Amino acid sequence: METEVPSKLLTTLSHAADIVRGHDFIQIYSHYDADGVSAASIIAQTLLREGKEFRATLFTTLNDYNMDIIRNTKAECIIITDLGASYIDQLDAMKNDIVVLDHHTIISEANRICYANPHLYGIDGMTSGCGATMALLFSVTMNEKNWDLVQIAFAGIAGDRQHINGLSGLNTYLLEQGVKRGYIEQMPGSLIPAGDLMTQLYLTTDPYIRGVSGNEEGVSKLLDDAGIDHGKSYMDLTEEEKRKLSSLIAIKLTEQGMLEQSMSEIARARYFLKGFNMDAEYLSSVLNSCGRSGFGGMGISAGMGDAKSIEMGAKLMRDSNKDVVLNMVELDKTGLNQRKHFQWFDSSDSGFTGMLCGIAMQCIGDPNKPTIGMNRSKEPVNLSSRGMWIQLDRGINLAVAMREACNAAGGDGGGHRIAAGGSVPSENVELFLDKLDEILERQLSSSM
Repeated sequence: METEVPSKLLTTLSHAADIVRGHDFIQIYSHYDADGVSAASIIAQTLLREGKEFRATLFTTLNDYNMDIIRNTKAECIIITDLGASYIDQLDAMKNDIVVLDHHTIISEANRICYANPHLYGIDGMTSGCGATMALLFSVTMNEKNWDLVQIAFAGIAGDRQHINGLSGLNTYLLEQGVKRGYIEQMPGSLIPAGDLMTQLYLTTDPYIRGVSGNEEGVSKLLDDAGIDHGKSYMDLTEEEKRKLSSLIAIKLTEQGMLEQSMSEIARARYFLKGFNMDAEYLSSVLNSCGRSGFGGMGISAGMGDAKSIEMGAKLMRDSNKDVVLNMVELDKTGLNQRKHFQWFDSSDSGFTGMLCGIAMQCIGDPNKPTIGMNRSKEPVNLSSRGMWIQLDRGINLAVAMREACNAAGGDGGGHRIAAGGSVPSENVELFLDKLDEILERQLSSSM
């Protein structure tokens, strides 16, 4: 491998590869979102090519309950991807051979286990290297012939939205190698969704367009106003039609309060995966839908290139996208609950907490306040938070805020500065909300 990857990281990855080579069976644990499923797919394919037996398990989060599952595994060798940063001390205390490939905020460094995280090498794991990035670097350390798996890594990069302001750090290295080796093609972005316009404008939540998303009549009127035939797809549009439709969408987004920066993020570059014959964001959505619908095995198979699993995952994605957009329409009607330093909503009836949180933050929320989503349908209460770059510039750090507020309320939390999650006992939700307001006020005051 070349020098774009820090030498200390290469040393850690080489150690990880040696550990795995010494075992015949490996237990994989990963997160259930697009990045986690992508990372698990890369590891699974790598182990398969090495002739190793393995089992993969996906978690919605890594908490004390799931940590007990890891502790009780019979496997002598464990690989954890897109999880683990908050539990390094406990993993260190185990006797198993453990490799952790994570990118979340560093809580502690490892003493015994093999731990690779961009933050350990001066690279921002929020923007410049995700779980799938780390899994891919491990994979090509095992065998240079695994560079074709860079396509799966881009599904993870897209899933964690590390491409929206342009690639950086380790992800740039992956793109350079992917393009050079003929696996990836970079394409210009647009505010207009790809595919059949009547269908995709109805389903779009990236961006969520008030009066159009989830509204067939609104889609028809938008296309009529742009002078576009209802049967057209994005690829059928002339340059003039693209200009008209993009302008109309931009006007609607401006009217609903979206920042210009957010619109630029939506019109980001796209990455075409030649081996999958699809855009990285499409594959990311397929894998995400599988993981979040409880079909993690199918998601991992889809990431490994199984055509039937991709087809079934795509159906899950279409059904999921319709549910998400209709729930987003309802949230838009209801509005967000306002606290002094953040806004929040309850998604207990839908279960799409993290997805709705991100959409609400970008498309309908006050851009000056982080957005919190909570799901009370199970114990403990599941929490998601999303911020914006302008909030980070003012001192907001959701990784710290969610960790401290959840801990104060008897739960756990963590993640990235711009997106974090957690859980708390249901009886302590109000305590969590109060603590979060206090912590955000402290963060804002200390940065002034």
